[in-house]
Amino acid sequence: MHCVVVGGGLAGLASMVWLVEAGHQVTLLERRGSLGGRTIAIPVAAVDDVPDNGQHVFASGYQHLMRYLDSVGTRDHVEFPGHMTIRMPGGGSRVSAFGGLPGLRAALGDLPGVTGLDRLRTARAQVTLIRQALRQPTWLDDITADEWFRRIGMPQKARDALWDGIVIGLTGDKPEISSAKVPADLLVTGFRRARESKTPISIGYPTVDLDTLFVDGAEKIFADKGVQVRHRAVVTAVDVSDGVVAGVTLADGERIAADAVICAVPVWSVKGLLDQVPGHEKIYEAIEQLTPVPIVSVNLYLDRSIGMTDWGEILYGGTGVLEQVWDRQRMHERDPSRHHLYSTTVSASYELIKKSNAEITRIQMDMLRRFYPEASDAQVVHSHVVRMPRSTFAQRPGTAGIRPDQRTSVRGLALAGDWTRTDWTTTMEGACQSAARAVGVILDDAGRGVTTEASGS
Repeated sequence: MHCVVVGGGLAGLASMVWLVEAGHQVTLLERRGSLGGRTIAIPVAAVDDVPDNGQHVFASGYQHLMRYLDSVGTRDHVEFPGHMTIRMPGGGSRVSAFGGLPGLRAALGDLPGVTGLDRLRTARAQVTLIRQALRQPTWLDDITADEWFRRIGMPQKARDALWDGIVIGLTGDKPEISSAKVPADLLVTGFRRARESKTPISIGYPTVDLDTLFVDGAEKIFADKGVQVRHRAVVTAVDVSDGVVAGVTLADGERIAADAVICAVPVWSVKGLLDQVPGHEKIYEAIEQLTPVPIVSVNLYLDRSIGMTDWGEILYGGTGVLEQVWDRQRMHERDPSRHHLYSTTVSASYELIKKSNAEITRIQMDMLRRFYPEASDAQVVHSHVVRMPRSTFAQRPGTAGIRPDQRTSVRGLALAGDWTRTDWTTTMEGACQSAARAVGVILDDAGRGVTTEASGS
């Protein structure tokens, strides 16, 4: 078959690679000048460096993402140390992990800043939370995660130490906005994957930049297999004829015939592309309910080490200002002789994103000096602020089940992207799982003999 993939983000790249592995001819149409979507490296001439557009981390249950890395030959560039550190104001720290002794201590309510009877209340609330995640009450999608925590009696200090951060990490949004069902579903997915792999849940990171990890290997495959990649190709419509996909139309009027199409554009770019698809109104309606959530990341080039003890550290109480700090010297084995690079992440950064680059840098340096005594005299060599106003989407109460399936009403047309229905929310794993399912739809349709005349069948 001749397959067209619209969109060169992670879902589109995975779709292309797996269609090529299945023996099909593929054309990729990407509206921008580069591939990678929201997982890219960005050259910074001021310091002669190529940092990422934000730190991306992995969960041990990311089986489809790992399959993609196997396909492009870069899986050995991911490490799972099995722990992170919670950093307290003044410089104290505590190792955090889901397994072993740290995991047992956390399960018993022994969290940073949680003392006395609050430990017992935390342990009891966590038991209730896990039970309700596994056997979900019907009202879980009617309330926010914040309301859920209050309903089960989760102490605020336990939320500050762990649970609010888990919600933000899993959903990308604040507990008072996200539906309680979203983190509950993701916890269940994590437990299921841990049981299937018989290993505890752990967090990992790439040891190379994101272009090397996701894009370079794919481009080598495309060159070897004769895949056509067209940049600055803006698709305005997916063409449908008698209920079967016919190809796509570009903004300049060019039409590209295809036996199969995978539409792997971001959720914000879908409206208008599927107007010829019966039932597209329902897809568009779902998209309207997936409201954007901003993330701000900063690559801080400092003149000295701030004294981090782990590869990644969560700042206790840093929500909305500076939540996580990543030591890129340790992660990428960087030479620190010229500068020390620290990457920071602020999810659901509704207020921070409105500030100037200078303000963001000043606020974050003030936070670092509160948590890291060695940062007191650190000077900023260069600051690279990355704003992503539509980095992820919010799933508010009442939105469970609205994300569309990869299979559409049109034969030979599938949807891919982390916004489609997967076991995850906006994650790299969700993007790759959607690609696997979309490719499955295309191959299933071809196996049932529903390809167009262009394929000769």
